[in-house]
Order: sequence, then C-alpha cells, then structure tokens
Amino acid sequence: MKRRSCLAIFSVAAIFMQPINVSADEASVKSRGDQAREIIAAYEREIVPLEYAANLAWWEANTTGSDEAFAKKEAVQNQLDAALSNAKRFTILKDLNQAELGDALLQRQIRLLYLMHLEKQVPPELLAKIVAKANSIEKAFNVYRATVDGKQLSDSEVRKVLGESTDSDYRRRVWLASKAVGDVIERSLKDLVALRNEAAVKLGFANYQAMMLAINEQSPDQILKLFDQLDELTAEPFAKVKTEIDSVLASNYDLPTAELYPWHYHDPFFQEPPAIYDVSLDEPFQSADIQKVCREFYQGIGLPIEDVLASSDLYEKSGKSPHAFCTDIDRRGDVRVLANIVPNEYWMSTMLHELGHAVYSSKNIPMSLPYLLRTDAHILTTEGMAMMFERFAGDSNWLAAMGINVSSPTDYDRVAAATRRNKLLIFSRWCQVMFRFEKAMYEDPDQDLNQLWWDLVSKYQGLRQPPNRSAPDFASKIHVVSAPVYYHNYLLGELFACQLHAKVAKDVLGSDDPTTAVYWNNPAIGAYLQTHVFDLGRTLPWSAMVEKSTGEPLSSKAFANEFGK
Repeated sequence: MKRRSCLAIFSVAAIFMQPINVSADEASVKSRGDQAREIIAAYEREIVPLEYAANLAWWEANTTGSDEAFAKKEAVQNQLDAALSNAKRFTILKDLNQAELGDALLQRQIRLLYLMHLEKQVPPELLAKIVAKANSIEKAFNVYRATVDGKQLSDSEVRKVLGESTDSDYRRRVWLASKAVGDVIERSLKDLVALRNEAAVKLGFANYQAMMLAINEQSPDQILKLFDQLDELTAEPFAKVKTEIDSVLASNYDLPTAELYPWHYHDPFFQEPPAIYDVSLDEPFQSADIQKVCREFYQGIGLPIEDVLASSDLYEKSGKSPHAFCTDIDRRGDVRVLANIVPNEYWMSTMLHELGHAVYSSKNIPMSLPYLLRTDAHILTTEGMAMMFERFAGDSNWLAAMGINVSSPTDYDRVAAATRRNKLLIFSRWCQVMFRFEKAMYEDPDQDLNQLWWDLVSKYQGLRQPPNRSAPDFASKIHVVSAPVYYHNYLLGELFACQLHAKVAKDVLGSDDPTTAVYWNNPAIGAYLQTHVFDLGRTLPWSAMVEKSTGEPLSSKAFANEFGK
C-alpha cells in the first residue's frame, strides 16, 4: 500500500495576511499568476521542512511502535492540521482555484493546495480529536498480536496456519484470535467515524466518505456506477470459481461444503485465493533471497531500487506494524518500504508491489517538476503500478530468469494462471465489500455494523457468517482506520494495472497477449514507463493521466480479458 505523505501546509506568513483584490475586472491574469507563485514559494520555503519532519515521525512510529514515537507523530499532525485550518489562507486559495492563472502547471498546483486545505476547514479542537483517536487506534493495531493457547502469533504466522493447517478447530481459534483486535478498537473506531462525519458535515458534505471522494477528485455517483458494473461483470465467473474452491476445501477438511466457514479460506478476509491446486506456489521461495530477487529485477528493467532497500525496514520485530507500506519521505528521492518479509509467494508479490510504488515516486518523477506535482497522479494509479509488477511472482519464466528454481514449470504455470484468475475475481469481490461497507457505515454509523459487515461478506464473497457471531469483525481491517475511503482505489488500480500492462506488452514487448508477457532484463520497459507515466507526475487529474498513459479512458476491458483467460 502506498502511504500518502502528510499534507503540505502553510505557516502564518505575511503574504496570507495582506488584503487581496480578487475582482476579475481589476486583477489581470498575470497578477493573479504572480500571486499564486508567491503562495507556492512560501509553501515550499517554509513548510516542506515541516512535512519532512512529519513523515519521519510517521516512519519512526510504525517501525518501532513506541509511545514516544506515536506521541511525536500525533503532535506533528496536530501542528499541520492547525495550519491547514487557517480560514484566511483558505479564502485566498478558494479564490485562486476559481481564477484563470494563465499557466496549466500553476493552476494544477493551486487546485491541489485548495483540496488539501478544504478538509481542514473545521475547528482545530475537532481536528485534534480526530488525530488523537486515529493515532491511538493505529497504535493498538501495531502492537496487537493474535494469542492462541498462550502463544502470540505474528501476522505471518497467522497466515501460515490458515494456509497450511488441516485442523479445523485450530484454524477457527487462530482466525478468531486474529479478529479479536476488532474488540479492542471497536468503540474507538465508532467514535472516530462520528468525528469524521462531524467534520464533513461542517464542510457541507453529506458524510465523510462523500467528502473524501470529492477531495480525491472522484464522484460518488461515478464510483458507485463503476462498482455496480464490476459487480455484474464478476458475479457469475466468481460464483463458478467459488464452487470449485469450496469443493476442494471441503474435501481437504473432510467436511460438507455447508460447514465451510471463513477460517477455511486461507486468508483472514478471503481477499486472496486459497491454495487449492496440486502445486505449491510457495515452494520455489523457501530458499529464495527475496530482497536480492527484487534488486536484480528492478535493476534489469532500468529502474534500480538499491537505495530504497538500503533505507527500508523489511523484517518482523516487536511493536512494528505487521503490514506493508511504501512512503516517499521528502519527494527528493528518500523513498522507503516497511515490510515483514518471510520466504513465500505472498511476500515475494508484496515486495514487488511495494517497490512498484517506490519506482513511481520522486525516485523517478522528474525533479524539474514543482514539489506539489512531484508525486503519483492518484492513489489508483500508484496502486495500479504496484499491482502490475506483483503479478510476476506467479510466472515460471520470470522465476527462472530471476534464478529461482521451479521443479515443474508447466505445472507451476498452470496453477499460477488459475490462481491469477481466481485472485482477480476474489479481490474484486472483496473490494465490493470494503467500498460498500464504508459507504453505508458513514451514511448511517448507528446501524448494526456487525450485521452490515456480514451481510455484505455473504452477498459479495459467498462466505457464511459463523453461527451466533456478532463480534465487530469489520473493525479488524486496519484500512478502515488508517486508510479510510481508500480501498475502492485498489480495484480501480487493478483496472489500470491490466490496461497499462496490455499497453507495455504490445508497445514494448510486441505481444498481443498480456497474460503471457513478463518483464525482465529489458531497460526499454523502464524507459517506457518513465516517458508514459513517471514524467507526468501529478500534472493531470487521474482520468486524464490514465487516458494519456494508456491511450484510452479507464475501463474494465483489459481486466475482463485477463480473468476471462
């Protein structure tokens, strides 16, 4: 997951306190442009160092889990929020956002600054409450470990049990223990949702979800329409895949399919496909050096990541976040990955994913672009880039090129292709749950959220709610707290990944079949991405950027082509 850097802010500078004549009749385009440049210059001069400090505080908190680091992270965020809430600055930005500035890049920077400030135009004490509540919940996630039979299990150990154990009762207890973090944070999460909604309503939005979509230049109706279309597109093929999965799992556990429950599906949320085939995708990685593989892969396609690996935190330790993130610390090339590597296919694909974020960052986005535009075009485009790279962990030709031995390449590719199909469908349905749950939660946070969660899980994933289960399982997904109204971008990112990969396969590799096209030892791939994606930075809104980089608007065509095969 790409961690969004702290929002940039302005300090109280004289430029914001001066009266400004905003009349279109009295101010020329040139003078308004000069005014916008002065504001941006003040931001870059005074606030970029503060943003850098805030990003470092986030990194320290999530890699150590210490009370001191989280306290520092909260204090810095409060300072940022207080500055962003300045009403006089927002009035200026609102006016400039509506003015003709005579320069497209200047106009884009002002637009982004306006959107950054919009979310913070609420009382500072409310912003501080939101930060404190989110910070405390995030810390609780980071330090929580599932405990079974008196033994604490890391996130990787939970996944290992769910991926390998044939003891249904033990699987159930491990799954329940992994979900128990929801009991720890449920009340705080509900309080956080109420605070977020309070802020959104003060700004004229129906709720927090509607506000966040607007700030990220997305229309609620547009996203809902696309998700409805994807639901219709995937429902039937997913049902067929799920029937196949259920048959194999029921046989493996010696159970009727009617007695399969969520703990039987290998992933705590059934967002990844269960390993149901006769070949293990993990086996080739048991003795692999995942860091080395990633280093050589990205070097070979002309996008070296040695410096990223050197500054990253890649292995499990107490107190550290058990998840995976990539963050751009300074938009000047200090890019880092937080990971918890163990030698299996999941972490091979996860590292390819996170380093995909890393190459689509200030490492390769031109320094000639202004600071505000020296980042990815949108959440969905960076997620798409990461997803495009992660696919190669399941291709025997790619593995052989990376020096990883596969005992039976034909069988491996057969299973990997089926797993890839299953993954696209399963992840698509999981994203439906997350998007629709957050939408309904922010629209009506007082409803029975436990039952809402299981109704959606049942409808879109086909999982059975455990008998008499009424625990807050919705609260066990960290994204609901630390990356709110984000998850739909994973699915949109997958559409972009398929679309961009098809373009690279055809234009660079000369292949009309993207499902068989793999990347290795070909610097032309990196050069193509540099020209068609990285050089654009954030100069365009996401929809225009997708069309420019792939030659067509974002659609489900390439996505459907892949899972169809």
